Amino acid sequence: MPNILAIETSTATCSIALWSENKIIALKETSEQNAHSRLLTVMINDLFTENHFDINSLNAVAVSIGPGSYTGLRIGVSVTKGLCFGLSIPAITVDTLKALTQQYLLHNPKIVKQKEIIFCPMLDAKRMEVYSAVYTTNLEEILPVSAMIVDETSFHDLLIKKQIIFFGSGAEKCKNIISSPNALFIDDIEPSATGVAILAAELYSNKQFADTAYFEPAYLKDFIAIKSTKKFF
Repeated sequence: MPNILAIETSTATCSIALWSENKIIALKETSEQNAHSRLLTVMINDLFTENHFDINSLNAVAVSIGPGSYTGLRIGVSVTKGLCFGLSIPAITVDTLKALTQQYLLHNPKIVKQKEIIFCPMLDAKRMEVYSAVYTTNLEEILPVSAMIVDETSFHDLLIKKQIIFFGSGAEKCKNIISSPNALFIDDIEPSATGVAILAAELYSNKQFADTAYFEPAYLKDFIAIKSTKKFF
């Protein structure tokens, strides 16, 4: 059974988990401002120390690959690559929205049996745009990950046939736009390293590793630098 460090930095939450003995044995999370750059490596060191875990016992490092925050994803990927190169272990990349859906299913296991329900995780992409995808209860992809502008016609064809559970930071602003009795909006579901770790364990067993030297975050949108209006003198 592998020992996997899972890293989730796609949103404001900085989250890490340690997968060992076929379960999550430790979790650390913070939503402090700028935590990714200041605290990610500190949190990893503390997690290992507190659990008396030797970093050399790691078999892989898994990272949430996006979409999400440009800066957060870049930091998570950089730390993952550094650890994997330094320890000579494989990297595993996990789709952020699929991991978010796994996070929901982890806390609602009975819903897996309801085949008529499908899931739409959403992350806020500013204005009326969201990052979204649609999955079955088995995490099979119905609609691929994309950046989309939400309007009253969004997901119309699917909502005629199925109940869709919407969740994540982007779902809140869609409540008053997507109008259907088959649309259910759930609050307080955020990306966490727990979802990343569960999916990473399966990918590890199938030897589905990333090319450590060349994999990049799935930004979906180009990074746009905004000129500061602050006066420094």
